[in-house]
Amino acid sequence: MGVAVTGIGVISAIGSNVSENLQSLLEEKSGIGPVFLPVPDRELLAGAVRRSDGELRALSGLLPEDASRTSLLGVAAALEAWGSNRHTTKLRTGFISATSVGGMDRTERFYKDLLAGKDPDYRVLWRHDSGDTTGQIARALGFSGYVNTLSTACSSGANAIMLGARLLLQGKLDRVLVGGTDALTGFTVNGFGALMIYDQEWCRPFDDTRNGLNLGEGAAYLLLERPESLEVTGNAALCGLAGWCNAADAYHQTASSPEGTGATISIEGALRMSGAAASSIGYVNAHGTGTKNNDLSESVALKNVFGGHVPDFSSTKAYTGHTLAAAGAIEAVYAVLAIRHGLVFPNLNFRTPIPETGLVPRTTVVKKEIDAVLSNSFGFGGNNSSLVFRRHPF
Repeated sequence: MGVAVTGIGVISAIGSNVSENLQSLLEEKSGIGPVFLPVPDRELLAGAVRRSDGELRALSGLLPEDASRTSLLGVAAALEAWGSNRHTTKLRTGFISATSVGGMDRTERFYKDLLAGKDPDYRVLWRHDSGDTTGQIARALGFSGYVNTLSTACSSGANAIMLGARLLLQGKLDRVLVGGTDALTGFTVNGFGALMIYDQEWCRPFDDTRNGLNLGEGAAYLLLERPESLEVTGNAALCGLAGWCNAADAYHQTASSPEGTGATISIEGALRMSGAAASSIGYVNAHGTGTKNNDLSESVALKNVFGGHVPDFSSTKAYTGHTLAAAGAIEAVYAVLAIRHGLVFPNLNFRTPIPETGLVPRTTVVKKEIDAVLSNSFGFGGNNSSLVFRRHPF
């Protein structure tokens, strides 16, 4: 039995909804540009959502004045994915949201004011916790049953999708809204800077000259349903989530295995579960952060799995920046769009292949029929996750 994807929603640096994101992908319009962050008081290249907190709050009118930006972004995407659905006692409905920073954007400003001798609002400290972000979104959309938060670094969004699908297959839920949300924060900017993997120029995934990532912010959610749920909701399936796998190789605290061990295991596991032959994958939305380590490791993993027949692949992070916990969910939405519209999205800024693998991503929009898409999300500590979406859910 498969899992149907019946709703998608996304907000990122390249658009406030699904249609805007799709248009920007087709027009090769990146959202990465100069952004000033009050913490750490400097400008950098990042993929910021070009809407203020006030504008985001006005989109829904559902969150309190002290809500974090992470919650505001999450509500915007969750509302789009939920659409016109309604809560009913006939269906067990869950909500699983991933985040890395939670309400850190609020507490950073709190501590800046506190250290400056100003009178900060202590109430915002309640917003710091990752679970509060999930709770805010859940209450705004009326979810009161199964509500959960995941935080596994950059694979968080994919793992939220994976957990939701497992609960459906186990018969514990009938439908579930799954995804992730993260806002830009000084802590993450400084953290990646300390690791010396934040590029001060526009990131270049899979290019030999790559020198690090650009961070981004955003949110995305997908509505997953069992066949029994579709009979009640009457929703049409956009596509199916057919396979998934998580493999924690624990190679290093932050680095990926140079042999692509964990990534290879997660890709092979997702393919095996999906029942899709490697040759049926029409597009790979790669993790592709633009760091020296990740892109080499992922390239090796793709060759390990696909041999000399690596499918069309690209990273979309040169559009959005690396959105951390939201990345796996945003790119899952892009995977659904690839199947629905028959598209391979371009890998911006690529010029020269990595010598060790020689792999060349797609650099222009490719239009073709796509039956299956592989979406990769790899996190710190070797927490590697892969998802396989197929045109037909059941």
